[in-house]
Amino acid sequence: MTRRRTHRTSVISLNTGCGAQATNHPYPARTPVLALDFGALSVLVTTSAGDLVTASDVEFARQLAREAQAFARSVERSFHGLAGGKSVAA
Repeated sequence: MTRRRTHRTSVISLNTGCGAQATNHPYPARTPVLALDFGALSVLVTTSAGDLVTASDVEFARQLAREAQAFARSVERSFHGLAGGKSVAA
């Protein structure tokens, strides 16, 4: 992964919990939309154009998939083997 060249000016933290979900919405006449729902807040991830997929879009989608898989492994590792499924940061 490459380092960011610009400094972040703001950070939004979206916490998972009851009701949080991620859903892929494939469409026959446009590019897919990934919806991340956190209760009253939704984040929609789309390609750079609604009717076109670029090489950059494909690379971002692959990076997103890799990082989501790594996130899932980290969450599972923290959860694994604890009574009642409750954990603290490891």
